[in-house]
Amino acid sequence: MIKKSKKVKDYKLLTKTLPTLRYLDPNSVFIHLQNSRCKTYDMFVKEGDHVCFGQKIGVRHGGFFDQPVHATVSGTIGKITRKLHRTGRKVDVVEIKNDFLDTPHESVIDRTDDVIGKMTQAEMVEIIKDKSLVGLGGSGFPTYIKLGTKEKINTIIINAIECEPYLSSDYRLILEHPEDVITGLKYIMQALNVDQALIAIKAMKNSLYEVLTQVLEVRFPELNIQVVKLGDYYPQGWEVEMFEQALGIRIPPGELPTKYGVIGFNVSTAVGVFVAIKHNLPVTKRHFTITGDAIKFPQNIYVRVGTSVKELIDLCDGFIEGEKNVVVVMGGPMMGTSVTSTDVIVTKATTSVIILKDVEYKEEQCVRCGSCVYSCPTHLQPVQIMNAVKRNDKDVMKGLNANECIECGLCTYVCTSKIHVTEYVRKAKKLIG
Repeated sequence: MIKKSKKVKDYKLLTKTLPTLRYLDPNSVFIHLQNSRCKTYDMFVKEGDHVCFGQKIGVRHGGFFDQPVHATVSGTIGKITRKLHRTGRKVDVVEIKNDFLDTPHESVIDRTDDVIGKMTQAEMVEIIKDKSLVGLGGSGFPTYIKLGTKEKINTIIINAIECEPYLSSDYRLILEHPEDVITGLKYIMQALNVDQALIAIKAMKNSLYEVLTQVLEVRFPELNIQVVKLGDYYPQGWEVEMFEQALGIRIPPGELPTKYGVIGFNVSTAVGVFVAIKHNLPVTKRHFTITGDAIKFPQNIYVRVGTSVKELIDLCDGFIEGEKNVVVVMGGPMMGTSVTSTDVIVTKATTSVIILKDVEYKEEQCVRCGSCVYSCPTHLQPVQIMNAVKRNDKDVMKGLNANECIECGLCTYVCTSKIHVTEYVRKAKKLIG
């Protein structure tokens, strides 16, 4: 008698189908004062001060830029402590005890369409800089730098592909707020003086195609924006792959897309542009996926930036019965970062958290099958880079172009010996700078 196997859950389908839950009133939020690019900071407020929603409370200092830090709720400043960042490192955070009033700061004032329509690129860039908008697909790169390019741009592409397994927050964002996405893109087109734009989605996402094309036709007939369907594979969302498939332009390693007249923004970043320009607000809320086989009720949540992931896990009814040791991944399962506990905070650039059962895999010797080489989208030799790391041979790492790795995770995923190849290549990148 053949035992019937259990049906494997499609977690992405589940969270795509469910409407987004709103969780915007945590008792406290914890605002990061440091991140992967900014190690030092200055505070403009102290413990006990009352702050307003959208108020600038400090500034982070990066290598070549500063990032204002904003309050995502109104309330009272608490203590500065240390908590896990999405990169897996502990950083300083400041607590704001929520007064549940959302009293807006005096700077939070809506702009009229007439005022926005007369804005120059420099004016828009200054707003985006002041509101500290960064790439919300996970890159965290300052958006004002991209928006301030002096290169001639011919085409803008909004990356709405979301190709990683499990993730569906961008999908729900588009379904529920298509006008915000398109209006944000409209502002980007105005800033860069571009009259042609694309919104790139996966071919299988027919519902997004229908929603976006209808909203464009009915609400934005004056805009030359097309929705294009690209491949249903990973890593189609990699920017270089997206440009090649959508426009036939291959961006060589180390070169910027702007040199070729194209520029890309994540779909959540486009909404961030809309919020900053229209409402003069930083990113204070975002769509967030919490999912995985160790969570009772995976779902998408519209969450306040600074919310504890612990609270979101409780909101999803906690872990499934019997699960005590879990794997916590911030970001997607392929390119995300494992963190040591659930005491981690949602940042503006955090797309998701994946809670998985802790399954032990025995790492075996490399059998030189070549699977990692065949799967690498940047045509590297991951296993050779791994061997160079083990020998600490930086010259070989450089010669093998380890810095061109996009850390997609495919080499680890396909490894028949269960070797964490991506981690070795990531280490090589750090070693050679």
